Amino acid sequence: MGDIGTMKILIANRGEIARRVIRTAHRLGHTTVAVFADPDAGAPHVEEATEAVRIGPAALAESYLSIDALLAAAADTGATAVHPGYGFLSENAGFARAVEAAGLVWVGPAAAVIEQMGSKIEARRLAVDADVPVIPGFDTSQDPADLAAAAADIGYPVLIKAAAGGGGKGIRIVHAEDGFAAALAEATAEGRNSFGDDAVIVERYIQRPRHVEVQVVGDRHGHVVHLGTRECSVQRRYQKVLEEAPAPNLPESTRERLHTAAVALAAAVGYDSTGTVEFVVDDETGDPFFLEMNTRLQVEHPVTEEVTGLDLVELQLRVAAGDPLGLDQDEVRWHGHAFEARINAEDPSADFRPELGTVESLRVPKGVRWDAAIERGSVISPFYDAMIAKLVVHGRDRDAARSRLAGALDELVLGGLVTNVGFHRWLIDTEPVVAGRVTTRFLDETAVPDPPALDHAAAASAFAARRRRARPPWERDAGGPWSRLHARRITPHRPDVPVTVIGPDGEAVEVRAVDIDDTSPVDAVVDRRARTVAFNVAGHTQWYRLPPRSEAWAADEEGAAGSGAAITSPFPASVAEVHVGPGDTVVAGDPLVVVEAMKMLHTLAADGAAVIDEVRVAVGDQIDGGQVLVTFADASEADED
Repeated sequence: MGDIGTMKILIANRGEIARRVIRTAHRLGHTTVAVFADPDAGAPHVEEATEAVRIGPAALAESYLSIDALLAAAADTGATAVHPGYGFLSENAGFARAVEAAGLVWVGPAAAVIEQMGSKIEARRLAVDADVPVIPGFDTSQDPADLAAAAADIGYPVLIKAAAGGGGKGIRIVHAEDGFAAALAEATAEGRNSFGDDAVIVERYIQRPRHVEVQVVGDRHGHVVHLGTRECSVQRRYQKVLEEAPAPNLPESTRERLHTAAVALAAAVGYDSTGTVEFVVDDETGDPFFLEMNTRLQVEHPVTEEVTGLDLVELQLRVAAGDPLGLDQDEVRWHGHAFEARINAEDPSADFRPELGTVESLRVPKGVRWDAAIERGSVISPFYDAMIAKLVVHGRDRDAARSRLAGALDELVLGGLVTNVGFHRWLIDTEPVVAGRVTTRFLDETAVPDPPALDHAAAASAFAARRRRARPPWERDAGGPWSRLHARRITPHRPDVPVTVIGPDGEAVEVRAVDIDDTSPVDAVVDRRARTVAFNVAGHTQWYRLPPRSEAWAADEEGAAGSGAAITSPFPASVAEVHVGPGDTVVAGDPLVVVEAMKMLHTLAADGAAVIDEVRVAVGDQIDGGQVLVTFADASEADED
């Protein structure tokens, strides 16, 4: 593909995508500059870059979303190019223009293309012009009355989505007319808060939708190719959870229509980087409809890399340097199947609430791709996205890849915080996923089972067995004179000390090392110095710590989300909305406070009828986990009618 020379690339991002870009950049001989906000000062991407520079405090507006701070960092370090990663400013046309105005190489598509595709309204019009099929909808007015009338004309259910949105934000499904106004208010508010734009589109809601996307890449010489499909239908609240390539069980005619439409749209706008054209496929008819185009690298790009053998970051860098793509469509080959599981710090048994903590134990299976923001000792803060890693596997076919993912999830140990690894282990064995027949409504319609009970005895056994198997000096030195005495006891016999495990429910289990069968020890990560143990049960990491001066292992207790007399914050967050005041009467389900954490909005609602006593927070407040937000008067005072 030719020589692109050497660049000094500032990566205007953080976490696993920054590490991903660093890896390819260094392989190609480039140098890199990492940027970091205060909570990321010790993050792995900071350590791995050629150099790093602080850009501000935790607040996104003052760090990762500050164009001025990023450009100053580029100037201070002598960077010659900027790679935006994904999220943050990656689809901000103003940032792209500012980078180029500063004389730097922008590793992404032209600013005009970002602008066109960044508005769902404009992108929809361009798709129509390129003969790409679109879902029937309305976007010619933002007057609430016009939008409501359009919804009635289209017919319920309808989808309201933020015109400048992405990542599942600013989207609401409305099933009947009486819910339209509230859903519109929520969608516009989320669009305004997340993207600075409250414009929306109202369109027909496909009853059995699949989310299928096509990876494209173009150069600045008018050449565009596609790299096949990805299935991203396993979603929760419009956030992708599990992705695979290629998309399974697509009629060949549908697959060809997707490829053709994606290339046609990219060519029509002069696309000159890696990008993704996303479609809704009606599972009942097989008809595809244009959804949006993401003008950046996708989170799920590794599955395309695994089946094509291509490095998408390398392609981005070559195109950004002005080189021809050097890749014709008939040269693209696909091999086998790949899955990506997004590993999030969240608790599936508590409605996927974000979880904070420290990665105390980490063991990654061999033979998998592990793109991660974390290492052992990493601290998960409330300031950024809940995704902490991506577990990627490849197999000769779909069944082999899914089996490999199951094995990897069984072996992955990630202790110290709650994650969705166990959820993934359950997910990939569900019948729709096994069959490759998933719609985007699957998780909304399926109950997620509770995690397995804590196995306190197994934790005690793991630690005691490891202690018992510790080798004395004469066994470590087989050639020394002490080796001949290995069968003799030099010191008096010391009886095995019992290990007591105490769980969050108060139950105590006593296990003695003498009772443990060394032929089948618990497969665990044991840190004797830190006196911790972590092991995997059905994809769930169970993590215990030995309290000081004690032989008792104690599982971490999860904090309560609230009480009957008050509503408390389930995690550190900021207050986005307050819906009640002192003296207000509420009933079950009424929203009280909306908080924002890890880039998601969470509505805290009333559990039953009550009268508001105090509201202890205001919009914009930073709050701690467990902090009381709203208190109630005697529930008997509430009007039940």
